[in-house]
Amino acid sequence: MTDETVDQLSGALGDLHRVLRRAASQRAGRVALPDAQVEVLRLVQRQPGVGVREAAERLGTAPNTVSTLVGELTSAGLLHRDRDPVDRRTVRLELTDAARERIAAYGRHRRDLLGAALAGLDDADRKALLAAAPALRRLADRMTQQR
Repeated sequence: MTDETVDQLSGALGDLHRVLRRAASQRAGRVALPDAQVEVLRLVQRQPGVGVREAAERLGTAPNTVSTLVGELTSAGLLHRDRDPVDRRTVRLELTDAARERIAAYGRHRRDLLGAALAGLDDADRKALLAAAPALRRLADRMTQQR
């Protein structure tokens, strides 16, 4: 592993993320949400009922930043804020039905776009990329946990 190959992987993953994000948003006929808002939605999707302070810790950002993002997502109809029945000072976050539908549609568009792009590659490249998917997932999970 060289710095050059690590740089190539980093660049390719970044480019792939941007292209998929923009193209999927265009297909859905929506303006892409800012990455910070998407991170909050993805966290709430993985951990329904997460609190703002815990979300900030998991995202590696300040609680007031997450609070601002939550306010924006709530105003957009994508998040619910519910008071914790045990500790009324704590707010628990839940996705709205609109957020679930948006996430599902976005996922379908991403799969369709990526599937079409993979189909255009030669068999060896396609197999290599698909075989790397579990390792890439583990890498993403590891980097998320190290935050």
